[in-house]
Amino acid sequence: MAPVFTPLIPSRPAFEAGGVPYSPRYGDIYHAAQGAIEQARHVFLAGNALPERWRGRERFTVCETGFGLGLTFLALWRAWRDDPQRCGRLHVVSVEAHPFAREDLAQLLATQAPPGWQDMASQLLAAWPPLLPGLHRLDLDGGRVTLTLAFGLAERVVPQLRLAVDAFFLDGFSPARNPEMWSESLMKGLAKLAAPGATAATWASAGAVRRALQAAGFEVEKRPGFGGKRHMTVARFSPRFARPGAARVPPAPAARHAVVVGAGVAGSGVAHALALRGWRVTVLDAAAGLAPAGTGHVAAALTPVLAKDDAPRARLTRAGALRAAARWAPWMDGHIVDRCGTVQQAKSDGQVAGMHAMLEVLGFPAEWVRPVTQEEASALAGCRTSRGGVFFPGGLRVRPHALCQALLASPGIELRAGRAARIAPRLGGGWQVVDAGGAVLAEGGVVVLANAGDAPRLLADSGWAGPGRADCRFFQQKRIAGQITLLPADTGQPRCVVAGDGYVLPPVDGYRVVGSTYVHDAEEAAATQAGHALNLDRLARLLPELAARVEPGAIRGWAGWRAVLPGRLPVIGELPDAPGLWVAAGYASRGLSWSALAGDIVAASLEGEPMPLEGDLLRMVGWR
Repeated sequence: MAPVFTPLIPSRPAFEAGGVPYSPRYGDIYHAAQGAIEQARHVFLAGNALPERWRGRERFTVCETGFGLGLTFLALWRAWRDDPQRCGRLHVVSVEAHPFAREDLAQLLATQAPPGWQDMASQLLAAWPPLLPGLHRLDLDGGRVTLTLAFGLAERVVPQLRLAVDAFFLDGFSPARNPEMWSESLMKGLAKLAAPGATAATWASAGAVRRALQAAGFEVEKRPGFGGKRHMTVARFSPRFARPGAARVPPAPAARHAVVVGAGVAGSGVAHALALRGWRVTVLDAAAGLAPAGTGHVAAALTPVLAKDDAPRARLTRAGALRAAARWAPWMDGHIVDRCGTVQQAKSDGQVAGMHAMLEVLGFPAEWVRPVTQEEASALAGCRTSRGGVFFPGGLRVRPHALCQALLASPGIELRAGRAARIAPRLGGGWQVVDAGGAVLAEGGVVVLANAGDAPRLLADSGWAGPGRADCRFFQQKRIAGQITLLPADTGQPRCVVAGDGYVLPPVDGYRVVGSTYVHDAEEAAATQAGHALNLDRLARLLPELAARVEPGAIRGWAGWRAVLPGRLPVIGELPDAPGLWVAAGYASRGLSWSALAGDIVAASLEGEPMPLEGDLLRMVGWR
């Protein structure tokens, strides 16, 4: 049974008489009166034998229960920066049920963070996410430090985390005031994430805390405490028996070289994510060096989904939109990617009130989505809309071809022309991609098929669609044709994406994009007069005044294929019986939503990083 949706309730700045940050909700202070930084160094760093334990390692992963003001995280980051023998990458996952909004956190850090730490505080605040339930990955220090904020109740969030933890910082409020953060069940949930040799430290020394850690498989000892506390607790994970479902630490790849088949939205997203981590990537595409077939698709929109009780599909699209906004920040210039916002218009007058009521229940911040009346929607669009709905300030208009070019221009990526005919194991390990004549196009330790509707054919021709595989939903993929209509733009309207039953985009290169059709069982993807009529009907339902100004003789169009799987969700994962052979395909109508997220799922899996998505959502898009 799915858990009942619980809105995220933020914390607000408050202080006790001595000026120490204080939580009225729990009736407890955020850190010892003697200082948060000193407490972090004494309890969490020294208690986990840091920085010594990360030396000589490529990566080190910390899990923190209770982000609070972020001062413990900043102390850890500072220690990592100051250590000349530091690990290559530091990953931190921090669980927080009641985060601060960016402006409140900025106010707190301005007075609480040490004077020389403003660079770190500024990076943290610049990347700080809207207060939405789920996982939010922040890439800091040039990507060498990642912070994954897990917003939500710990007892719900921790079972969904996927990572291998080297050190735990147990830092909830007092066990007497916040017992759920110290329960035996939560400690057992954390233990499932423990890497071999994992350690834990906490300022708490209550007997119940020690017993909960022992029950979870930790060896526990007392040490001198901090800030007037006589004792603190340190622990080392040492289970008596091997446990099913224990965290797996993948070996570091011997040679970071991957071959990605497909240079579209899917392939460029995967290649970019790997290149950011120092991989060498060869991208194969039959159209490389030619005028891409997709250039007629001048622009597309990325808009997340809302759903009652924040259903899994809505959580997935939100995760995709947040990852895209973070990954594509260098191209958020209004040309390649334009953060113009999206009016999601209700499909009927009666639906407007329902959409607004749903937002009231979800409690999402206005910086993510807010209700709008017809008058407000019209003002945002710059022209009259048919009705109100909701507005996503972060809605994006994207030029797909230009974005792919920008992603593939990243250092470490080579684009080659070639049509893949088969994938074959390579002698000594890894894979080869060969053409129809048997010539090797590229080879590497990892191959990722990101070539949309051609991926099932390529796997089948390579012998990977036999018994036990052919019934996988990936091989039930269908090609569905779709058409957009291009209308001359005599004005700058609409100023934002307007969506509902169809969509209209702000002008690009003198054209408005209106879409789109879905043609099942089509023999070819072609722009037709019937398709234009359907799209113009959508325009009339969204923006009637603009529709009235359309001149039929000036209409252009473009058509293409969608690769659609049952359930309309992609497959992003490694073939179970083919180590190193991955698929990222079946993106249907949401290629932009899945591009950056899928890239980070593949890359994080290969690198042994904390996964950027919860376990239940990973299963939805996994190979099955």
